[in-house]
Amino acid sequence: MSADTEAEASEEEVQSEAEAPEEETAEALEPDPVREALRDRLGAELGEALVATDLASGVQLTVRVTAEAWRTAGLVVRDQLGCRWFDFLSAIDWLPSPYGRYEDDGMTPPSDPDTEIETGIAGGETRFQVFARVVDTAAHTDVILKTDVPDDTLTVPSWVTVYDGADWHERETWEMFGISFDGHPALRNIYLPSDFEGNPLRKDFPLIARIVKPWPGIIDVEPMPAEDEEAAPDEAASKESAPEEGESS
Repeated sequence: MSADTEAEASEEEVQSEAEAPEEETAEALEPDPVREALRDRLGAELGEALVATDLASGVQLTVRVTAEAWRTAGLVVRDQLGCRWFDFLSAIDWLPSPYGRYEDDGMTPPSDPDTEIETGIAGGETRFQVFARVVDTAAHTDVILKTDVPDDTLTVPSWVTVYDGADWHERETWEMFGISFDGHPALRNIYLPSDFEGNPLRKDFPLIARIVKPWPGIIDVEPMPAEDEEAAPDEAASKESAPEEGESS
């Protein structure tokens, strides 16, 4: 092969490599006019309060709004987008557990725990986020809304006056994560005693049961059926070779 031919082949390889990611991206970002329209309408209604969006074509639209606009966003999706059905509301703690993964060890926390916070889709800037799913049952579309919970106040506006069903969801989130909802009529425990201290779903809440006793899956490992069948002949042979009681070896 001549030098010119090699150079041309090399250029074609570089060009194909450069084009490949674009083709893959184009294939991954298939148009979703319904969810794109919802995203655009939310952007028009919320303006700068809409911080970021993530659209998985044919699957899900996730929208992140400012904490100050959390209640307003609920009103917009209910009244402007027709999402009259409230599905759920909860929170997530993005802090890696300082106690490590008990299912990996069960007894010894890591000496240098990971403290880097990495948020999920649509991003985030705080340790805690509140998120909710609402649905337009007529158009069969839904939206996930999420907001960053301010680190200094751990408080966001309540949705109780927007969706009645948010009442106990916010109570559960307050109980399990320690996040308050401004405007909620009665934040009180659902599952835990009223004098319970701590928030069990926070990553820095110690799982004492896993310190006292390792994760069951580490110790109580049951053999697979095939292993049982292989072990059976060996056990029978060992019993046959073992001397009877009273016999001398």
